[in-house]
Amino acid sequence: MPIWSEILNEIKKVTESGRSNSSDVVRRKYLAKLNKHTKRNTILYASAFTQNKPVDSALLSIVDEDIQGMMEVVSGLPKINTDLIIHSPGGSAEASESIIEYLHSQYPHIRVIVPHLALSAATMISCGGHEIVMGKHSFLGPIDPQIILYGPNGFTTNPAQAILDQFNLAIKEVIKAGGQG
Repeated sequence: MPIWSEILNEIKKVTESGRSNSSDVVRRKYLAKLNKHTKRNTILYASAFTQNKPVDSALLSIVDEDIQGMMEVVSGLPKINTDLIIHSPGGSAEASESIIEYLHSQYPHIRVIVPHLALSAATMISCGGHEIVMGKHSFLGPIDPQIILYGPNGFTTNPAQAILDQFNLAIKEVIKAGGQG
């Protein structure tokens, strides 16, 4: 497998040859090589959340609509052992559950490959597979339920435990101040 700088050089060469979708061309080349090597379906679920581009986090997260995308991607694939490559900051636990349940309904064995990061709900998808393959630098994240709130700055995700802790602290402070609680 080439290192990152070699892949960037390959993308540059494809771009210089006049192709406008050079990243996709190179990505598809390596996905096809993995498929040929493993003789398994190869599915990629990734977002650009580690890039330094200002993007709304909702566009990078696992959401309910992703199950439709997953169904579209796997439509027509043989019902054989499957590799799912995942790189995601996570998102909805419910969406992750529906994705992994759908994949289990379609394929006898799901191997999840984490090339870099699978956080939160992406960790849940990873743990829902039969097997996880990771690099020495790869990692899974904690599974902490998030509550999505809308405020003056738009949508934010907040750890459910932090909200509970703040609520309980507020009750204690009200009681301490002589309130009813």
